[in-house]
Amino acid sequence: MVRPCRHRLGEKLTAQWMAHLCGLCLALRGDHGQLARIVTNYDGLLVSVLTEAQAERPDAGRRTAGPCPLRGMRTASVAHGEGARLAAAVSLVLASAKVRDHVADGDGMLARRPVALAARRVAASWDRAGARTGSDVGFDTAVLVDAVDRQTGIETLAGPGTPILTVTEPTETATSAAFAHTAVLAGRPRNAVPLAEAGRLFGRLAHLLDAVEDREADAASGAWNPLTATGTPLEEARRLADDAVHGIRLALREVEFTDGGLAHRLLVHELPNSVHRAFGTVSCAHGTGPYAPPGTPGGPLPPEPPRRDRRGLLAGCAVWLGLACTCQLCCGTYDDPWSREQKQGPCANCDCSGCGDCCNCCECCNCCGEDGCCDGCDCGCDC
Repeated sequence: MVRPCRHRLGEKLTAQWMAHLCGLCLALRGDHGQLARIVTNYDGLLVSVLTEAQAERPDAGRRTAGPCPLRGMRTASVAHGEGARLAAAVSLVLASAKVRDHVADGDGMLARRPVALAARRVAASWDRAGARTGSDVGFDTAVLVDAVDRQTGIETLAGPGTPILTVTEPTETATSAAFAHTAVLAGRPRNAVPLAEAGRLFGRLAHLLDAVEDREADAASGAWNPLTATGTPLEEARRLADDAVHGIRLALREVEFTDGGLAHRLLVHELPNSVHRAFGTVSCAHGTGPYAPPGTPGGPLPPEPPRRDRRGLLAGCAVWLGLACTCQLCCGTYDDPWSREQKQGPCANCDCSGCGDCCNCCECCNCCGEDGCCDGCDCGCDC
């Protein structure tokens, strides 16, 4: 749901965000092997972001990781420790739930019995793996598994007139528990209550936006959709989504952060963009002028990489293969395998609306990136 654009984040916050993304991926690999890395997701890393944002020494939870194809075979500072492992545990359990849901719906190849059987086994192994890692960091993933199990029963009983919030409740409960536990890991127990509220509303928002985005496809395939099943109009879904975004903003005001810049940016500024994207009320338009990204009309031309930094034919092919196998070539931002020029895949779906005019209204909350541009700041800070 949270897909931040590097042109809005700025260099500093983009580096932090990538550190958590890589940290989650490596935590999955380190505890559960290479296959587990496929459950790496943007929303899961929010748990790692929140943990580090509350830590007394945010930089203490970092380490230098070795070269990786997704980083153009470069080393990087990545998140490391209990926050990344909690994010891994949550990602595994929720990915398991997603697989079982697709099996139950008979989606695609999962309609075939041998494939469905194999998928169930993978899902069960992810449940066990998530429980082990969760236990290591003091988090009982049973609350997540229970929420997933209750979700099936609730959907079976739901029909026209059932409040949509009855359907979203299990997701709210699961994300609330995960957000609250970040306060425990960071040694900030007083943050647990407002973070639980922020997590509850984040879960509600995630469920609603997923339903909105899948509504037409579900109708075409005959799959179950919470909005259609309960007869909830899009106008009501939009109202609830906007209320959730506002509630998350209010809850985060009560949280004591050491360095909450990235958490604020993702949960206060990026969530409204997610709502606009789901309801089709925003389009990609990187602006022009000094804040336009390199290579866009009106923006500065990207610098030519120095000749000495270019890779040879075989080394470039090896990096290209790694990028292709991990979908970065089509769905992400990456360094060209040979020239090292930064590029973006055609399916990355960047929704950056451009910075517009520069202002300093949000410097107090450190949410606007290094250029000080607030991009329509609505964080509610009194500066």
